[in-house]
Amino acid sequence: MATSRSAHTTKLLSLALAVLLAATAAGGDEHTGSNGASTTHLHFYFHEIYTSGPNGTTAAVVPPPPGSLFGFGSLAVVDDMLREGADPGSGLIGRAQGLTAAASLSEVAVTTMLNLVFTAGPYEGSTLAVFGRALLGGGNKVIERPVVGGTGAFRMARGYTLSRVVNSTDPANLLVLEYHAYVWH
Repeated sequence: MATSRSAHTTKLLSLALAVLLAATAAGGDEHTGSNGASTTHLHFYFHEIYTSGPNGTTAAVVPPPPGSLFGFGSLAVVDDMLREGADPGSGLIGRAQGLTAAASLSEVAVTTMLNLVFTAGPYEGSTLAVFGRALLGGGNKVIERPVVGGTGAFRMARGYTLSRVVNSTDPANLLVLEYHAYVWH
């Protein structure tokens, strides 16, 4: 008796899941592509002020252990600016808030957990969650990280970001990254 009741319950749960998935898929979006998802390309600039003091946008909360190579083991919290352009005076469209951890024993690389919080423009009130590795050692390398979620206009987002360091007006204190985000939602 227990086996048939369990099988019956499993069938009912499978049917309920199928109905729920069908209802969700039927909701649709007015800007859908052939795969049923909206596609958005965002272009903006990430500004990080890494000087200490009241204007700094990053804070080391765990320093690297003594003798650590490449900063391995350090942890920082960031509240960086998202701007329309590379110039520090360009329009502010949001913040990049999260954590970075130096996680490599062989090169300058950090694991980042960022919420891109849009505070102005057409995506005001929406966020994108970006999680991944950033290799920071020299050159003009492109850094690719996945978009793993979002809120508001970007609810259920998936995608990726491509970023690269660009020339800064104050390279000793200001890091500027040009970002392209490709998002399906």
